[in-house]
Amino acid sequence: MEFDCCFTKGNQWFRYRVGAIIIEDGCVLMAKNQRDSYYYSVGGGVHHGETAEDAIRREVLEETGVPFEIERLVFLHENFFCGSESLKDLVCHEISFYFLMKSRGTKTLRDGYSSSSGGVAEHMHWIPFEQLTSIKAYPAFFYEKLKNIHNKTEIEHIVTIEH
Repeated sequence: MEFDCCFTKGNQWFRYRVGAIIIEDGCVLMAKNQRDSYYYSVGGGVHHGETAEDAIRREVLEETGVPFEIERLVFLHENFFCGSESLKDLVCHEISFYFLMKSRGTKTLRDGYSSSSGGVAEHMHWIPFEQLTSIKAYPAFFYEKLKNIHNKTEIEHIVTIEH
């Protein structure tokens, strides 16, 4: 059995996560579940002993039903926030590696495919870039940073502190 690199101690929660940046036709693929009111990047927890690259390929396949290829690592995100909704009352610290995935030239995912996150149904949504500012979506930096993602050549370290 695999275990995510995640733990809770008292009211403190930590997670090592990978996120996919999947872009097609001016839209980014985001996930949403039935429990929380916000959208989030496709991805999830890295299993103990798993590389970040293996984790993102596994997570993307689990969530989309399609085997995407990695183009490159683009962001390392240290995120400090107070939990809400499913993480209510927790002081959270998450480290995420965000990988740009290679374009497939189509928005088609496996027909009728849905996955689950902690037993909660999860669905994929293609969100146009310009709508990222009018919806609740994480990470919040996606709107600004994804505009010129294809011109980006270096890995950017982003720290978000929302306490």
